Amino acid sequence: MTAEEIIKKLNLIKHPEGGFYKETYRAEKSITLDNGNVRNTGTAIYYLLKDKDKSHFHKVASDELWFFHQGEALEIVMITEDGKVETKTLSNRLELNNEPQFLVKANTWFGARVKGGEGFALVSCTVSPGFDFKDFELGDRKELIRMFPGIQAEIEALTL
Repeated sequence: MTAEEIIKKLNLIKHPEGGFYKETYRAEKSITLDNGNVRNTGTAIYYLLKDKDKSHFHKVASDELWFFHQGEALEIVMITEDGKVETKTLSNRLELNNEPQFLVKANTWFGARVKGGEGFALVSCTVSPGFDFKDFELGDRKELIRMFPGIQAEIEALTL
């Protein structure tokens, strides 16, 4: 199938960070966080990036697990606490040391792109405690460069 066929078949819509998504699960149970906010215990989405589409640098207040389904390898690019770039490759190519599942820890600045910039990658993401756009922060290019001047080129590549 093509990326466009998958987008149509799964009823994916544009995501604010880039790419396409659809929420597939939201737990009925909820919890109250230390800050008093109430969140569902878990959520899941389909997420698709195609060609040069990018998941721009953002962070989420909860842990996020990524699961590879099909297509080309997906690079998950993270900014470490010491201001360096760490990249993990998500795919089913275990012989290339790619990972079919990867955890992005809460409050980590990260983005993603199709490795090589051609084709598409279909993945799922689960978030626990559940995702809420109130806990989502899209990275501001100027602010990220101020915070992490040593990785300006990567920030410019993965921000709007």
